[in-house]
Amino acid sequence: MSIPAGRRFWKMSGSGNDFLFFDAREEPAGHLADAATIDRVCARGTGVGADGVVFIQVDAKEQFRIRYFNRDGSLGELCGNASLCTARLARELGMVGDGAFRFATDAGVIAARFVGGQPEIELQPAQGLRPDAGIALEIGEVRMGFVNTGVPHLVVFVEDTESVDVIRRGRMLRHHASLEAGANVNFVAKAADGHWRMRTYERGVEGETLACGTGAVACGLMLESWGLSGTETALETRSGRTLTVTIRHDAGAIKPSLRGEGRVVFVGELAEV
Repeated sequence: MSIPAGRRFWKMSGSGNDFLFFDAREEPAGHLADAATIDRVCARGTGVGADGVVFIQVDAKEQFRIRYFNRDGSLGELCGNASLCTARLARELGMVGDGAFRFATDAGVIAARFVGGQPEIELQPAQGLRPDAGIALEIGEVRMGFVNTGVPHLVVFVEDTESVDVIRRGRMLRHHASLEAGANVNFVAKAADGHWRMRTYERGVEGETLACGTGAVACGLMLESWGLSGTETALETRSGRTLTVTIRHDAGAIKPSLRGEGRVVFVGELAEV
């Protein structure tokens, strides 16, 4: 079923990870939330083009809630960069003020604020951190760990991110038999200039994206667990933009936060879906 023309959307970018936002507080998503429709709208070249779709909805307890769908139409529990963009858009639309606020996701409540003009979000405590994922390494791979940062992630410490075949190796690891629900796969290395760089193969997109927020958090957590970084890690994404991960340890819980870009690229209306 087609979607009525004129449905307003916001195209947003979080370090190159791009999304379509729809305000569904008064006008429900309806058939726009169908997997086939999301796939058509997110298609690059024939649709608007995006890595995913976000619906802003009313919540009974928090100021609002979001539902995130991957570009293939599958429901995602959480997306870090989409959450950063959510914080920015909520302020742009006057839904929140300049102070701290909270919103609900399918992975729990997210606390948000602005630091130095950038949105920063506090994620739910990380779960299931394993510094050794127990998966055989390939040439050029040094270590591999697993952690759930709202969605499951593998983190592979490599000698050089530029030489990684992200599509081949990422697809292989994303479907590894040891992973119950699959996982996003992140490749991280320290460049010659001393900066940490990362690349990500995202499930649901089924390809490499220019950035991944929960993946950056997973990399920060894993680098700290390996003793390679401290409680704050800046990671340069494939887009060249930086995501900053801060880790707080509280009574055995690992509580990460993420800071980075959340930017409105343009506002538009759907003419046809």
